[in-house]
Amino acid sequence: MGHLDHAALGWLTPALSYVMACIGAALGLRCTVRALAATGRSRRNWLLTAASAVGTGIWTMHFVAMLGFSVTGTDIRYDVPLTLLSLLVAMVVVCAGVFAVGYGRDRGRALFVGGLTTGLGVASMHYLGMAAVRLHGDVSYDPALVMLSVLIAVVAATAALWAALNIKSPVAVTLASLIMGAAVSSMHYTGMLAVSVRVTPSGEALPGAAAMQFIFPLAVGLGSYLFLTSAFVALSPTAGEREASASAQRPVESLAP
Repeated sequence: MGHLDHAALGWLTPALSYVMACIGAALGLRCTVRALAATGRSRRNWLLTAASAVGTGIWTMHFVAMLGFSVTGTDIRYDVPLTLLSLLVAMVVVCAGVFAVGYGRDRGRALFVGGLTTGLGVASMHYLGMAAVRLHGDVSYDPALVMLSVLIAVVAATAALWAALNIKSPVAVTLASLIMGAAVSSMHYTGMLAVSVRVTPSGEALPGAAAMQFIFPLAVGLGSYLFLTSAFVALSPTAGEREASASAQRPVESLAP
């Protein structure tokens, strides 16, 4: 059995992956709050932004954490198409969950469907990302820990969507984001604890791309997207601010000759 190290770079990757998960959650919550206060095309656009933020945050969290993953006796490479597919899965399922909440008339049913869909999608993203790992050996999983990681993903997703429906203040959103970041990170590392590798020494070159050649640049690009989108949302006026601005302009307009 190969020795697995989930923090080969020390606390850097766990800490940074947690930060990315928190940023994605915070941005997704803020965008969902904006969406629920909007209508028509504006609501759709805010929900799409929320889905892309959460999906990007979760995927970036996973693969930043994977930068610290190593197995003694073998190099590690990543299948590029499968890795990109895991990103697409994260985006699509989070989008489905967010839209279920954003447009659902029955909040309870929408929360259940959205949480279940998003949670299973997050778990699928994780294990699809793991399926993209290429190494000299065979990978196996502890079924009990896999099921626990899926359960954590579903509970975390449901809690995140509940927060989007019920939490409005920036301070509450920040606290909810810290909790959600911890939940997503717990899901990831629970899933990683389920992994066992039986190394088969070989001199053959592994297919795929090294983490620093592919995962790191993509994670940096997606992380930059999160930061830029966060700045845009922070500077964008809320519905209440727009209404206040419009109300302030009405008396001026009525006094005009």
